[in-house]
Amino acid sequence: MKIVILDGHTLNPGDISWTEIEQLGQLTVYDRTPAELIVERIGDADIVLTNKTPISQQTIEQCRSIKMIGVLATGYNIVDVKAARQRNIPVCNVPSYSTMSVAQLSTALLLELCHHVGEHSNDVRSGGWSKSIDFCYWHSPLIELMGKKLGLIGYGQIGSAFAKIALAMGMEILVYTPSQRKSIEQPNLRVVMLDQLLAESDVISLHCPLTEQNTGLINQSNIAKMKNGVMLINTSRGGLIVEQDLADALNSGKVAGAGLDVLSTEPPSENNPLLNARNCIITPHIAWAPKEARLRLMEITVNNLKHFIAGKLQNVVN
Repeated sequence: MKIVILDGHTLNPGDISWTEIEQLGQLTVYDRTPAELIVERIGDADIVLTNKTPISQQTIEQCRSIKMIGVLATGYNIVDVKAARQRNIPVCNVPSYSTMSVAQLSTALLLELCHHVGEHSNDVRSGGWSKSIDFCYWHSPLIELMGKKLGLIGYGQIGSAFAKIALAMGMEILVYTPSQRKSIEQPNLRVVMLDQLLAESDVISLHCPLTEQNTGLINQSNIAKMKNGVMLINTSRGGLIVEQDLADALNSGKVAGAGLDVLSTEPPSENNPLLNARNCIITPHIAWAPKEARLRLMEITVNNLKHFIAGKLQNVVN
């Protein structure tokens, strides 16, 4: 059984082991694979594992030996799952491994927008506090979250984990989920329609997969429906946001701040409008990446492979 990992550095930059996968077959690991080498590096492999290296219909048609594709992530839009299904190739992802890590970074981004911890720390280190005539100072409004409304667009495992943290901070939760599951309602948490969530929320956080239907959901029209001074968090997918529209809203003050771990193109181009937008915190897609989460990802990947070899598939998305 030949196994190829096309972009192993993302999951394992050297701090965890490939040993358990090596025990399942002849393993070849590439740290990164440019587009022009994808077909060559897959070669006659039976199993292909990828994080962000795309597996297109053309690649699937050219690499006739592929029997399984494993995605080293939860999102699987980098694989042409329809083409794989037509060839009877199962595509397996890794769900739920980073739930708490992503909820934790969502919280960190929100708290940073409220207190500007990094900005104030840098100013103190550069002598700002030493030169102050007052015993304390701050550069921008400091925000207490108790009593504020958090609007969650999407309420899967990550959204619900973030809701628990926000409830502990005294926030009221509004949830929009296409399934409109009334059963999730509880004290200080209500399911509402999207327009109501946009109009009432002090903070809006995105926790939904990127689909054809919701691409560009945060756009000029929907931003206009939001409260003046709303804050936006996105640890889901960059394509949910029309980036120029958000940048314009940040620069005008309509949106008071944004905390983003994802962008529409990653790495971003230097002319991405959000890179120079006011009060916009951007982290380089790291919500999923604590070592603890990556170890869970590795464990689930190994189990996916073992189930495939045993003829008992799990976590199949196609």
